[in-house]
Amino acid sequence: MIIEIKIPQIGESITEVELARWLINEGDYVEKSQEIAEIDSDKATVTISAEEQGVISFIKKEGDSLKIGDVIGKIDTGAEKPAEKESKKPDEKSSHETKEQERPVNKEPEKSDAETPEKKAKQTGVTISPQAKKLIDELNIPMPDLHGSRITKKDILAAISGHFHSKQESGEYDFDAKPPAEESREEEEVKMSTLRRKISERLVSVKNETAMLTTFNEVDMSKIIDIRKKYKNAFLEKYGVKLGFMSFFVKAVTKAIEEFPMVNGRIKENNIIVPKYADIGIAVSTPKGLMVPVIRNAESKSLAEIENIISDLAGKARENKISIDDLSGGTFSITNGGVFGSLLATPIINPPQSAILGMHNIVERPVAENGNVVIRPMMYVALSYDHRIIDGRESVSFLVKVKESLENPGKLISHDYE
Repeated sequence: MIIEIKIPQIGESITEVELARWLINEGDYVEKSQEIAEIDSDKATVTISAEEQGVISFIKKEGDSLKIGDVIGKIDTGAEKPAEKESKKPDEKSSHETKEQERPVNKEPEKSDAETPEKKAKQTGVTISPQAKKLIDELNIPMPDLHGSRITKKDILAAISGHFHSKQESGEYDFDAKPPAEESREEEEVKMSTLRRKISERLVSVKNETAMLTTFNEVDMSKIIDIRKKYKNAFLEKYGVKLGFMSFFVKAVTKAIEEFPMVNGRIKENNIIVPKYADIGIAVSTPKGLMVPVIRNAESKSLAEIENIISDLAGKARENKISIDDLSGGTFSITNGGVFGSLLATPIINPPQSAILGMHNIVERPVAENGNVVIRPMMYVALSYDHRIIDGRESVSFLVKVKESLENPGKLISHDYE
């Protein structure tokens, strides 16, 4: 019996996908429920499993664009399962193995005693660290001529790179030094995935179809950092997850939404939909692109629950195991460019939402406090919003409320770390 492998329905709004890759080879015998292919949609990567066991044949190839219901392969359930090959006896060798053994092996010439790092070091009256010797042995290079009484791994790396002058200890640099890499004019053309193409379309549409503005503020992260240091071990032991920054921001956003609900709204035709709940999307960077899994009813979640949900969703997103339901229906998003070192940026709204909060890197800066200059760990925050439904007063007041909550985190937490 021949069974067709079809593209399944993976979401109400998804009509086109791309065959990302086959997980097996054509002609393989597959078991029932075995994962056989990955397909990319505009929201996530989904795997297809075999409905029955049998020998598989391909109809579509990797990279093909497909519609829901398209046939990508077939399974012959009547084919017999191949017998497992018997293990070879120790004295049996294939002709291929014999040929491999007969091939001449190009061996690297062994270093003479005079070329060894230890010998050369003794001759020059310097000592060489074990790490430096190990590096020289691993790279199979001669001992470079270096000045100084002790040669370290750092000295070897500097000599190899050619970026620094041998007299760098005196502060002199060779500005004519060139990197060892050869010049190249090669280019690589990489096909955009369905997910990447959809992200591009959405970003362009946001710029063209919304009246997007951004307001900025800064947050003193001292108290949150103190709480994390004080309770991190107890929190991890009690809840099985680390206490991060994102959960504080989710709590602060949900509190601010209670006072400024329009920030949580969206436009639908000529109406404004204002949810009575807060489904907060958390932007996650994955090898296939940006994904925004959603924390449902975040306004009712504790700090520990939020941390566990974020950990679970982020893990599934990076492992391509996240579902379409996990990515659908957010009302507000948070993105953290600070994990990559961003000091300040303008986040782009995730449609059909009307606002997004951007977190950034925490940097110690001098600030004025009660007439004195003090050093505090500060973070710039940015709120991008659709001016069609959110006024400037609401957006600025919303961000100020978030700032106040983060600088007084005790108000956000009750029993989470007690």
